[in-house]
Amino acid sequence: MVEVMQSPLSNLKVIDLSRILAGPLCAMLLGDLGADVIKVERPDRGDDTRAWGPPFAGGESAYYLHVNRNKRSLTLNLTRQAGRSILARLITSADVVIDNFKHGTLSRWGFDETWFESEAPHVVRCTISGYGTAGPGAGVPGYDFITQAESGLMSITGESDGEPMKLGVAIVDYCAGLMATVSIQAALESRNQTGRGQSTEVTLHDMGLQMLAAIASNHLISGEPAGRYGNGHPNLVPYRTFAGTDGNFALGVGNDALFRKMCAIVRHPEWADDPRFARNQDRVVNRQAIEGLIEDVTVTRSKAEWISDFRGAGIPCGPVNSVAEALADPQVAAREVVTEIEHPTIGMMRTLGLPMRLDGSPAEIRRHPPLLGEHTEEILVGLGYSSDEVARLRSDGDV
Repeated sequence: MVEVMQSPLSNLKVIDLSRILAGPLCAMLLGDLGADVIKVERPDRGDDTRAWGPPFAGGESAYYLHVNRNKRSLTLNLTRQAGRSILARLITSADVVIDNFKHGTLSRWGFDETWFESEAPHVVRCTISGYGTAGPGAGVPGYDFITQAESGLMSITGESDGEPMKLGVAIVDYCAGLMATVSIQAALESRNQTGRGQSTEVTLHDMGLQMLAAIASNHLISGEPAGRYGNGHPNLVPYRTFAGTDGNFALGVGNDALFRKMCAIVRHPEWADDPRFARNQDRVVNRQAIEGLIEDVTVTRSKAEWISDFRGAGIPCGPVNSVAEALADPQVAAREVVTEIEHPTIGMMRTLGLPMRLDGSPAEIRRHPPLLGEHTEEILVGLGYSSDEVARLRSDGDV
């Protein structure tokens, strides 16, 4: 007899009231792990990202498609009392509610702390916002790009003599979504112990500062201003990209033993005994000198040749790929990082696969990113509404 394994969160119901990226990512990850995720959207246009294109496929934007699988879509007009009544019924039947509304929006609709204590004390609530509910930024909307600027992330990204730069993706939003997923899991475990839900809060501004990581620690310990090192590392040298005859590769020398091996491979073993370079702390002080010497050598051979030699010696090294090259890498195929989903208007749709693997209770892609309102009637009937009542709600503009 074959044992049927359930996904780890298959007993959870999640209401996703969020839009754009951080909240939808959090909800999608919970869905990947088995939760029944209901995405609540405006009837007229839905999640803003449905229109964020090109590119589009089957009427949907690529942006929306990448972060909304494993969900059902319900359209609700929350400006109307009937829509809010449906939401109340949804919330009381759920385990988790995720939102990124402006502060006070849910309370204004009647879903304040008192309501949750009275009607849904078991529900875990996760709010993702720009700045949270305290401080001079409280209530100010949050945006990834602005947070990258304000948090200092841009000030440490880019060439030392160039402009501050943001990362090529909305990295703060993404990390905030991951942190929200962690906070929800912690709150659910607390509920297992106490029987009660609680509120959790993740802000983009907090997250951006956390993402300064060791750079923040460097400044807090030393008092020295943080700088930009291009593709270099503030605490390790050599740890950056170098040029071969046909393109760039990344080389990561994390300790003095690896540096000595590197020196042998580039046929300059004397560098390892040079007092300017023998220890990492010396190389950090003299980074321009040693990095220049290394690149004078690397430009004489192809990146593939260098990567083969460095990896053969156990030195971290890899090509600087384009997105197309990265997604076509054999490692991607071996790990099924890119997969296909059948979609009602697109057909077979290529997409990124699951980022986590559990061998005992697997995560899986069960649902395509939903069309706007695709599951409205199904969800409402599941809440106890009749087909006639659903039709009336539609005609009245409530759903």
